[in-house]
Amino acid sequence: MSTNIKYNSNKNQRLEEFFKNAESFLVLNDRLKQSGYVALDVNKSLIIDEEEMFDPLRFDKFVNKKTWKFGFLGYDLKNDFEVLSSNNKDNLSLPKLYFFVPKTLIKFQNDKVELVYGNENDLSIAHLLLGSEKDGFEINNSLQSSITKEAYLEKVERLKNEIKKGNIYEANFCYEYFAENALVNPYWLYQSLMENSNAPFSCFGKFEDKYIISASPERFLIRKGNKLISEPIKGTAKRGRDKQEDFAIKTALRENEKERAENIMIVDLVRNDFSRIANYNSVKVEELCKIYSFKTVHQMISKVSCELKEGIQFSEILKATFPMGSMTGAPKISAMELIEREEETKRGLYSGAVGYIKPNGDFDFNVVIRSFIYNATAKYLSAMVGGAITAKSNPEEEYEETLVKIAALFKSLA
Repeated sequence: MSTNIKYNSNKNQRLEEFFKNAESFLVLNDRLKQSGYVALDVNKSLIIDEEEMFDPLRFDKFVNKKTWKFGFLGYDLKNDFEVLSSNNKDNLSLPKLYFFVPKTLIKFQNDKVELVYGNENDLSIAHLLLGSEKDGFEINNSLQSSITKEAYLEKVERLKNEIKKGNIYEANFCYEYFAENALVNPYWLYQSLMENSNAPFSCFGKFEDKYIISASPERFLIRKGNKLISEPIKGTAKRGRDKQEDFAIKTALRENEKERAENIMIVDLVRNDFSRIANYNSVKVEELCKIYSFKTVHQMISKVSCELKEGIQFSEILKATFPMGSMTGAPKISAMELIEREEETKRGLYSGAVGYIKPNGDFDFNVVIRSFIYNATAKYLSAMVGGAITAKSNPEEEYEETLVKIAALFKSLA
């Protein structure tokens, strides 16, 4: 069945009650196509906490069931795939992996909402979640940086020295903006962020007492039958104040040798990751360094695809490709070791992935960037940001680029 989205005057009270009682929900919202899914309530779930090890047999058994699954992969799954560790501070306390089978699944396109399966009464909740009105938002601390600008510049110089030594070619270094004792209306913040972005891989979800509010422009992986696609982003520039300036900035990004080198390095890394699970000679670069324009930034995006070997399990795909190279650097393991040393906050869900798995095994996952993560119990709001460091990086310019990336998040709090 389908219906038009309508505003409900009792919305605030109903949403407050829903957020309080819901164990988990997830809204996946393609802001460009105005389409996506709303997954509500938990039928079954799979959780891997920090102290547990990733079990591929248990994971694949859950994934291979002929049901819809929604959830996330945390960045620190890397520690189960390689001999790595994460010892930085963590104020969010999310598990490494969480998936749930929703009791109700709703699909939407523009203003049409369709019940895929589940409780017809949940359509009203979907209407509210997908509405655009918002009332009330409080945060009694402004976001503050986990490191000073001077510390950022020093850390970038140290990473450049590692590059000069030949230990790595590229490193994605990130830092955190945060607020303690933050009183946040997650729904309001989600709507505000959506006003300031048109990202194709946006999401809004709750996992117990934690919320993700994301305007991600980047796809990690999508599987369609035997085809696997990754769309790494490397290269960011702000939008211009008018058409002429915007065109000039876009052209400069397209022709920027440093940005292209960053992007191509990650494309090569993705090609190498894919080669471990792909049919011979099937790995292809479908797009290289193409410029896409979003509401607040221009992005340089490439597209890499392959045909999967017969019988490949999802756990094998993860081990070959996760974490995504755009958020680590190259070579991947050495880069992850070095960025762990320089970063001061555990990434957790940031640099991970959120998405869904269909009953037939197809799936689609984003890269968790341009996102707020909120621990409602601890009243802790986090927004991380970063960028790729190469031999040609200018630390001052890299710092300014992080401010361009996080601008939409700051604006959403205004």
